[in-house]
Amino acid sequence: MPPPPPSQHVRVDRVHDGVAHVVLDRPDKLNALTLPMLDDLVRTARALGRDDTVRAVVLTGAGEAFCAGLDLRSALADPVGIGTRFVPRPWRGTNVFQEACWAWRRLPVPVVAAVHGHCLGAGIQLALGADLRTTTPDASWSVREVRWGLVPDMTGTRSLAELVGLDVAQELTLTGRLVPGAEAGELGLATRVGADPVALAHELITPMLEHDPRALAAAKRVLRHTWTSGPRATFARERRAQVPLLRRLAVRSARGDLPGRRAPTR
Repeated sequence: MPPPPPSQHVRVDRVHDGVAHVVLDRPDKLNALTLPMLDDLVRTARALGRDDTVRAVVLTGAGEAFCAGLDLRSALADPVGIGTRFVPRPWRGTNVFQEACWAWRRLPVPVVAAVHGHCLGAGIQLALGADLRTTTPDASWSVREVRWGLVPDMTGTRSLAELVGLDVAQELTLTGRLVPGAEAGELGLATRVGADPVALAHELITPMLEHDPRALAAAKRVLRHTWTSGPRATFARERRAQVPLLRRLAVRSARGDLPGRRAPTR
């Protein structure tokens, strides 16, 4: 498949075993997101989703920060740009601000956000859009929007609800306080805490690469779509996801090629 379209401040680095690093590359501004960067994140996610060679994605930031939020000064200078990106696309149910974060949920492969430095406002919502998160213990996380007289509207309210209780989500949202990475791990915002979040991301990804990508995609899809569903809807989706996987497993069994078992010697 062709690579993602070129972007001035969002780049894709290919590394071994089909892992793609998506790097926010505006280090002089602590990777604060501009309106064009939101477009680039959406396009990049969609391009990676069409690339069968990609097995996993790591989201990270160049320089001293993951992402310091939305560059409000730049955005407010373009009210027409805000307006066009604020209108939701009915076929997806998101606008561009939201899809820049939620597009990573739609990918069929595992996505890990590796956080260091600032992870504020739009930055934390982007990180929460990944499946898993790693962080340095001294990183600064914050649902920052209240300090600007705004609410988190880039899918952050849904993401927070999935990870922490209502009381914690409200405390973080209504105070806008800075949370160190170590506490982010304790609260459940981060999956792993350590000095090298990119290395931690690869530690999480490596065992996943040993498994059938179809099974990973199906498992991710089922978990995402049923997390807040009732039991009946959840069980029905489990069954629908499992049928094609069972058929594939039956074919492999007939060949004597079951996962986790050595092929018989002749």
